[in-house]
Amino acid sequence: MKKTILFLVACALTCLQFPVDAAQTPRKTVHTLKITVLSTMLADPGIGEWGFAALVEADGHKILFDTGARPRTVLDNARELKVDLSDVEDVVLSHFHHDHTGGLMTLRQELMKTNPRALSRVHVGEGIFLPRRFKEKEHVNQMIATKAEYEATGGTFIVHDKPGEIVPGVWITGPVPRPNPEKNWQAGVEMNIDGKWMEDTLPEDESLLFQTDKGLVLLSGCGHAGVVNTIEYARKILGPQNVFAAVGGFHLYELPDDKLAWTAKMLKQYGVTQILGAHCTGIESLFRLRELMGLTKKSGVVATVGAQFDLSSGMETGSIAR
Repeated sequence: MKKTILFLVACALTCLQFPVDAAQTPRKTVHTLKITVLSTMLADPGIGEWGFAALVEADGHKILFDTGARPRTVLDNARELKVDLSDVEDVVLSHFHHDHTGGLMTLRQELMKTNPRALSRVHVGEGIFLPRRFKEKEHVNQMIATKAEYEATGGTFIVHDKPGEIVPGVWITGPVPRPNPEKNWQAGVEMNIDGKWMEDTLPEDESLLFQTDKGLVLLSGCGHAGVVNTIEYARKILGPQNVFAAVGGFHLYELPDDKLAWTAKMLKQYGVTQILGAHCTGIESLFRLRELMGLTKKSGVVATVGAQFDLSSGMETGSIAR
């Protein structure tokens, strides 16, 4: 029981223990940043699926953020888009769900034929390997088996229980505190901590942050911790500043109108001027955000496979989403 309490309290109090010092430290800045979507529902070109993955290129550093749902989706889409993943060594998994982790082993096994170090480090949030069950059916966390399989290839999992800078100017949030009531996870799923089953709140949910001269850029897989909670935490980690852009999945597709309006108000308050919404953001929800925030077709964009956010040139998406 003591370990259970400590784990849950740690997730809630991380922002009190870490970001104060980080915010006071001179920040390294990312000067070039490109994010290319490799898995989402709309494909133009490529293969669409209920999943998410994106390649990050920041000042010459490459990071694969999530790995899609089906084993070959990201691999095949990257090849069709002529995106080289063989020199990517770092992977970030936003949370344990299969639609964000399903391609990891195929990608690792295929790419290490060219480069043994390809996808050799996987950054995850504390809690990703917890046992889960749904309607009392256990073993619904495939990441437990994946961990053993992946480590057998020589790969390493790096578990984050607090924010950290993984390359200059690029920060991983680790588990995100949740002062705002953004509850956007599936009911009925439970996690086991020290033998006790409790509601699965996806405590490991994490995002990437990029410090740029234009403000923060946020990359999210599903945003189960809440996009507003994540942005507020980002501003505690790296200091109060506008969030220039939000990219990825934000799990807004099921939100009722009043909660979506609140989300739009808060995003506007924190200076978000560009959104590239993929995966669980939802198409209708993105359109409503665009309207509520006063964005345009060029600044509030639905992502397709191959869609890009570029710090210098803005956002591009497939013709089907324009």
